[in-house]
Amino acid sequence: MAAAALSLLAVEAGARGDSLSYNVELSASASTGRYAPLWFTANRYGLSSERPNSGYLRAGVGYKTEFGKGWNVEAGVDLAGTVDMDAPFVVQQAYADLSWRVLTLSVGAKERSDSPLDKDFRLSSGAMVEGPNARPIPQVRLEVKRYWDVPGTKGWLGVKGHFGYGVMTDSRWRDNFVAAGNTYTKNIIYHSKSLMFRVGNAEVFPLTMEIGMLEAAQFGGSRWRRGENGTLECVQNLPNSFKDFIDAIVPIQKSTLENVEGNHVGSWNFALNYEASTWRARLYYEHFYDDHSQLTWQYGRWKDGHIGVEVTLPRNPFVTKVLWEGLSTTDQTGPILYDGVGGSFGDLQMSGRDCYYEHATYPWTHWGQNIGTPFVPGPVYDGDGNLTFRSNRVKLHHVALSGDPTQELSWRALLSFARHWGTYKAPLDKIEHQNCMLFELSYKPKRLGGWKFAAAFGADTGGYNGESYGGMLTISKSGILWAK
Repeated sequence: MAAAALSLLAVEAGARGDSLSYNVELSASASTGRYAPLWFTANRYGLSSERPNSGYLRAGVGYKTEFGKGWNVEAGVDLAGTVDMDAPFVVQQAYADLSWRVLTLSVGAKERSDSPLDKDFRLSSGAMVEGPNARPIPQVRLEVKRYWDVPGTKGWLGVKGHFGYGVMTDSRWRDNFVAAGNTYTKNIIYHSKSLMFRVGNAEVFPLTMEIGMLEAAQFGGSRWRRGENGTLECVQNLPNSFKDFIDAIVPIQKSTLENVEGNHVGSWNFALNYEASTWRARLYYEHFYDDHSQLTWQYGRWKDGHIGVEVTLPRNPFVTKVLWEGLSTTDQTGPILYDGVGGSFGDLQMSGRDCYYEHATYPWTHWGQNIGTPFVPGPVYDGDGNLTFRSNRVKLHHVALSGDPTQELSWRALLSFARHWGTYKAPLDKIEHQNCMLFELSYKPKRLGGWKFAAAFGADTGGYNGESYGGMLTISKSGILWAK
């Protein structure tokens, strides 16, 4: 229906470049452990399951049309039926984008592969704030997706960013997941924004730099309690007035003894890019903050973050790209710090124990998965009916490689080595290791246009989520229904 309405609009406006495409995909996985191998679940936009055996059949259509003078429209609907996942039927994507030159107004739920640092999520271990690990959050979002050259700078300064509000869609899932005697929040409002700058012109000099910030927030909704007999009761309606929407843009702490309204997290983002004639290299760093204590250089240290080195090699039939990433979330401003030691109680603020991704009202999850990094696994892995994280103090080394031996064959290999400490409040009895591996081979035969076959082997070892070995098979078909 949406595609038909947009098609009529395009005809009336004299559009050109209309096309309607489709994609159908069938995927199934089976494994031996209590949980599926992590890489069968992680960074798949939530269309996956931590359960050992699962599958889905998805189908979608996408529409594109171009108007004159830089205007264009894109729309898509992507639905899935699942087996042994959190919901038997999923609206994975339903969106419409209206663009004029570099500016886009995007409305709806969409798998957004672009990020402030433009990480390669096919190989990366993820992002710390917003990434592809959880199901898309429907939003109204104004964005400049790619760097726009600032006029008058001759390509030496570029800027991109976004600003949006949305609503999280996992209220019914929370109703079913939360155990008796616990409280939780439903109908949460989501806000995010970013601003990134690029300095340098790769066409003139191969080295460029990127710097910027991403900030996101949860607020509003209502608090509910599940009684011992399973009944649900609304215990509090949380602030969601127009003023609260404005306050979410710039979180202001009213006093040292009072937190800002809602849950606010974000990251500082940095990158250096080198583009040679036959190869490219990137060094990037994402610094996570969960409150004001790590927003600035207040304590003279940024010990937590996500660092990566990515190298795209000269064209060869063996390895196309090599990536290494390191992740640390163990510091969290320390177990406790005193911000000032003034003569009155009002001058004293206790910081530290930031407890990343945890929040009494707004845990950083959507459908039970961490909205940020999959290596701080979400509540679905705990099985105790609490929307909490068993371990948010983690260190990770991650290595990934990909290759394109032929135009029909491609492969990728992911190796991740994590250590878990638990939380400051509830540390694990000992440091637990978890090693995760994925090897995937994809085949797109020329004689079967639009078909793609992918087979993957996954393996987890270690004491945190246990051992698991399994396989995944994915078959997809895509094509153009019509174009003009």
